[in-house]
Amino acid sequence: MENQNFSILVVDDEENITSLLKDILEDEGFNVDVAYSLHSAKEKLKEKDYDIVFLDVWLPDGEGTDLIHFIKDINPITKIIMISGHANIPIAVKALKEGAFDFLEKPISTDTILAVLEKAIKEIKKDLEYTFLKQELTKDIEIIGNSPPIQKLKKQIEKVARTNAWVMIFGENGTGKELVARSIHFLSDRANKPFVDINCAALPDDLIEAELFGYEKGAFTGAMTRKPGKLEIADGGTLFLDEVTDMSLAAQAKLLRVLEEKEFTRLGSNQKIKVDIRVISATNKDLEKEIEEGRFRQDLAFRLAVVPIYVPPLRERGEDIILLAEHFLKKSCIENKIPPVKLSEDVKKVLLKYDWPGNVRELKNLMERLCIFASGEEITLEDLPPYIFKGKSPVGKKKIEIKPLKKVREEAEKEVIKLALEKYNRNLKEVAKALEIDLSSLYRKLKQYNLEE
Repeated sequence: MENQNFSILVVDDEENITSLLKDILEDEGFNVDVAYSLHSAKEKLKEKDYDIVFLDVWLPDGEGTDLIHFIKDINPITKIIMISGHANIPIAVKALKEGAFDFLEKPISTDTILAVLEKAIKEIKKDLEYTFLKQELTKDIEIIGNSPPIQKLKKQIEKVARTNAWVMIFGENGTGKELVARSIHFLSDRANKPFVDINCAALPDDLIEAELFGYEKGAFTGAMTRKPGKLEIADGGTLFLDEVTDMSLAAQAKLLRVLEEKEFTRLGSNQKIKVDIRVISATNKDLEKEIEEGRFRQDLAFRLAVVPIYVPPLRERGEDIILLAEHFLKKSCIENKIPPVKLSEDVKKVLLKYDWPGNVRELKNLMERLCIFASGEEITLEDLPPYIFKGKSPVGKKKIEIKPLKKVREEAEKEVIKLALEKYNRNLKEVAKALEIDLSSLYRKLKQYNLEE
């Protein structure tokens, strides 16, 4: 074993035991310290992080089990191995419940010590790997910005994450409502359980039950195998209902019943399935207006919006725009294996003046485009698309090419559809509504202009 990177503290008032353990552990390459009392152990634990602590049950100034919480508060992944010459089952059970990794009875053989160490080290490595992955994930859910609205948002996320309260997130399309939901989940006690998201706007009414509750084989035509629903998958974790106000009233009624009873049955089954879930929902609409106009159930709104959180649009975030732009630009260059580029001061001024109707998503997409098509090591005004200048490009007039009017109309139509898809996050119902066409016409145009995903 390569043990030189692992440190161990032996806490026991019997010098012959501490000497024996110290000799065995140092022979195996561990860094070993010794303490003969609770007080001495606490002082050493304050000064240094230990990977493993051998802890006697009975010490001159108290019970060793009293030290378990103290150790865990300092370093949660420290493995505590209790040792005792007067062991009994109640003491062992208490120690393990308090958080001890294992319990050994004196006299302890060398083989037993080495066996329990091997197990402890494997667990430590797993914990470290999990911590690393957690840190990597944190980078992906980091909310970037220092503006007052974002500082307020971060404080709200931190507070609500520590609770089990249900949250409804309000904000325009593209502001990062899902990012907020993931941040709440990741900072909560449910972080190591599933985060399951459902885009309610994209879910047809006839599929809502199958998607939420799952189904048994043969429950309906096409149900060839059993499939668990999103509620079942999210058990112990978080269910995120994105654009929840786009659910039909019938679907809302079914969802409310399940959320109140916390149990359901798969389609084609009579067996009740109980779930423990936290629900976070999001909408880009005015909830009160949706309730007043009869499109959303008031009782469901009360159930979901226990804690409302508002995500500010990008235009209200001031200098965050440049922070985000530089972050997305750097990330895009790395992901696309392109040499780094930076924003010129003139470009920064233009970005700050733009209204960003598509919010953070629009900024992210623009930075990726600029990264790929940049004409040099610095993004200049010439690299920006004309719409950023609100139709007043300072880089000279664009030459107009003579084309058949049908071709011009098609190109313009394609650009407008692309802009609508971006603005409404590919919510086809909203896109069709904004363009004042029906869904079937929109589907045809998406196919015609190669805009299908």
